[in-house]
Amino acid sequence: MSQSEKEGLYRLLIPPSLFKRFTINPLSFTDLEGNRMVRFYCPEREETVMIEVKRKRDDPDPIYSIQVSDGPDYTQVNWDFLIVNDPDSERFNIDVDEQGRDTMWGRASRNLPEELKALRAGMAPGQVRKGLGLTREVIGGLEYFARILDIKTISLEALFYHNAIVYERCGFTYFEGFKRMTRIHQAFQPGGKLFKLLNGSTPFRQPGFDKTIRGRSWAIHDGVVSEIDDDLLDEGWYSPKMYLLVGQPRTATTFPDAVY
Repeated sequence: MSQSEKEGLYRLLIPPSLFKRFTINPLSFTDLEGNRMVRFYCPEREETVMIEVKRKRDDPDPIYSIQVSDGPDYTQVNWDFLIVNDPDSERFNIDVDEQGRDTMWGRASRNLPEELKALRAGMAPGQVRKGLGLTREVIGGLEYFARILDIKTISLEALFYHNAIVYERCGFTYFEGFKRMTRIHQAFQPGGKLFKLLNGSTPFRQPGFDKTIRGRSWAIHDGVVSEIDDDLLDEGWYSPKMYLLVGQPRTATTFPDAVY
């Protein structure tokens, strides 16, 4: 396909509401001044496409970025990552530590002062800004894209605990990790091993965090899972591998009646 043909196809991966909300032409991908606001990375013979949308060219963060790549066969696609930012919201610099190094979402290092500010502002781990409430619209676009290409399965790895629970609610189920997620829920029950670690020893381990998705996710991000003696959880937090059968959502629930 030519570059313009690729962009016409991959445009389906951009939520339509973004074009209207930020006054971006969905055909030319330009703003009112003619500046191109959408970037497609899809070189020939590579198995990956990455899309980035900005409100302004000099904005430090995209309002939307998604990457998908080929699965092991033509019936599967990997959803590699999704970033959604409200550009008018406060920014929390959790993506770089106090020495300016990339934290790799907290896996290489952490910026604890910024994480604490994010926690107090209602953010979840990994968020540098508020989102735009686009998850279901994004998944709808992915499913439409998949149907056109006769793709049957969308797979992903849930980076954080809260991601996994949100994807459960959107019809994803587990390739692997269901038993670990269920055990985590059990350990957060009153008297459980994780419940007992919510003792206020750090700001991310407050009593009551067991009751919400976001609270649990902060405690897990703070390392509580790696501190308990449990054969099933001996690796600590491990990103679950999940999948969605296109047009056939499943019901996998590891945190019943959860409050975000």
